[in-house]
Amino acid sequence: MTTKFVSAAELMAKVLGMPNYQFSVIEHPMSSATDEQLQRQAMSVIEDIGQLMIES
Repeated sequence: MTTKFVSAAELMAKVLGMPNYQFSVIEHPMSSATDEQLQRQAMSVIEDIGQLMIES
């Protein structure tokens, strides 16, 4: 999920009955990010997923 779409994702989760649904967020837009920025964002998502798995 990119920062631009967080509010839409939160609303969708609420509508689907999962108001506390957790997801990882990266900077928007991705299309203009450098390879280094994309790699940092990917690592951030991997860390978030690991943490979400531990908490579940």
